[in-house]
Amino acid sequence: FVKRTEYQLLTADSDTGEVSLLTESGETKDDLNLPTLVKVGEPTEDDKKVTAEILESVEKGTDIFVIVQAACGEEKIIQTKTTSG
Repeated sequence: FVKRTEYQLLTADSDTGEVSLLTESGETKDDLNLPTLVKVGEPTEDDKKVTAEILESVEKGTDIFVIVQAACGEEKIIQTKTTSG
């Protein structure tokens, strides 16, 4: 099964690659990294684009949500979504 979950981004550190997310229940999720930190191979163009969007929103202080895809015991941020308003 492939599961997609949306989380609000709290912080992202461009130096360490660490990301802090807010779950629906109000708890923090700190076990993910920016998409460009890959375990195997090289980051894709999409990974680079999503990482840039995340870091830009953190820099500007904009609220942003990330879409996390989970499959085969692995989780990865695959997309961003900004809130209007």
